[in-house]
Amino acid sequence: MLETDLLPWVASVGDLGDDVLEVGPGPGLTTDLLRRRTPKLTAVELDVELAASLAARLSDTNVDVVHADATDSGLASGRFSAATCFSMLHHIPVPETQDRLFAELCRMLRPGGIFVGTDSVDSEPIRLFHVDDVFVPVDPITLGSRLEAAGFSGVTVEPADYQIRFSATKL
Repeated sequence: MLETDLLPWVASVGDLGDDVLEVGPGPGLTTDLLRRRTPKLTAVELDVELAASLAARLSDTNVDVVHADATDSGLASGRFSAATCFSMLHHIPVPETQDRLFAELCRMLRPGGIFVGTDSVDSEPIRLFHVDDVFVPVDPITLGSRLEAAGFSGVTVEPADYQIRFSATKL
């Protein structure tokens, strides 16, 4: 599904450019796909074990794995040509922290840089899947205004049956 559905959509949104940031890569399924489409990829992972495993697996590649909180990563302002996050926003425990992430991503993007992502919609099956985990779904109705408040423009939000897709551009 990532190869046949997600990547064609990402390509339709825009060129990721030469220095991409991925937030919350987890085990690195999307990292493996993204790293083939950009010269440099930085993956920021909060979980220490996932970050260590991903760093070991991708050593000597074009991927730099950073173990950090993406809301305060310490990475340079205006560095990245694109930022991505796939199916991870609902793991952030409160909407205010999600908003801090949006602002931080906007800070780290170059002018004209794009932010693309997906996340789960709020549904009973997805809630049951996350019964012992954090599940704070992003409201597709308010997501656009939240991204604009963080400094993005050209926001699109596309809700579907099980996920939302969104994109935005840094002014």
